[in-house]
Amino acid sequence: MARKQSDYLAALLSEEPAPDTPAPAPAAASERPPERLRGTTLLGRESALARVASGEVRQVTQLLLDPARVRVWPGNARSYAHLDEARCRELIDSIIAEGGQKVPAVVRRIEGDADHDYEVIAGTRRHWSISWLRGHSYPDMMFVAQVVALDDEAAFRLADLENRARADVSDLERARNYAAALTLHYGNHASRMAERLKVSKGWLSKMLRVASLPEEIVDAFASPAEVQLKSGYAIAQALGDRSTAARIMATAKTLARDQQQRRAQGLVPLPAADVARRLLAAPQDGDDAPPYVWTGPQGRAALTVQTINRQGMTIRLHAGAGADAAMLADALRAALTALEAEGRGLPL
Repeated sequence: MARKQSDYLAALLSEEPAPDTPAPAPAAASERPPERLRGTTLLGRESALARVASGEVRQVTQLLLDPARVRVWPGNARSYAHLDEARCRELIDSIIAEGGQKVPAVVRRIEGDADHDYEVIAGTRRHWSISWLRGHSYPDMMFVAQVVALDDEAAFRLADLENRARADVSDLERARNYAAALTLHYGNHASRMAERLKVSKGWLSKMLRVASLPEEIVDAFASPAEVQLKSGYAIAQALGDRSTAARIMATAKTLARDQQQRRAQGLVPLPAADVARRLLAAPQDGDDAPPYVWTGPQGRAALTVQTINRQGMTIRLHAGAGADAAMLADALRAALTALEAEGRGLPL
């Protein structure tokens, strides 16, 4: 059930859980001019404001805005650049069906930006969807937003509270957002951060470890969104052992090449579970691990470079992997190119 943004913010700053109450649908955007004050407040009552002892929320109004005049706050975990019509399709259809945006976003005023008047703290998908609709047959659609006065730390907590219930905000996005906030807002004191976010210190510690994963590991997955907390934390722990880190990184590079080649050939990427399993198994593979493996359409090894020495290179083509002759020829060329770039090419 949808929750009003007012309940989110009130619960966050008053340290109480937000109730499950539906948000009322605003009137159609075309019925009201842009940026007309609706006379509503986010917390609603003076008694609610009095509960915010820190004074973080000083003023709240609700407006109808042109999304072009609103930028996205960089402190939000969600990657705005990765939003597209497919990821927002359900929300777009809902806005059209309801004649406008039902749940207001949360924004704050900004100064010193000639192109923007506000920035989105919570509601980036709503901002993207309204922007898309204005360019696709709904030019009068307005961005409904509640304007609040928040400092950066309070803005981070509000954005995090909304993102916790969003399946399309990946664990890695949130982990990296937490790592940045730890320095920016909490002076690198994880205990203080956990207290403010109302999460366990152990869980936060795991998220911060996932944020430390190098790009070589992330590239081994089909996309950053595939990196989950459980497997990502296990990999991060394994990388802490110098004796095994090199093997894990070498396997990650092989997997990244494999993923890139599969994308180029239009094949289904390797599943996240298989990638994590191979990365975690790399330390046990030891010196017997093959220098190069290419996985076929069925997710099985199709081409393996088994050995490289002064006498030559031993290559095995596996049956039952769903790869035809053309795929195997491309895989062989990719293997030779990759190994040559690493200084392990075919001896001349």
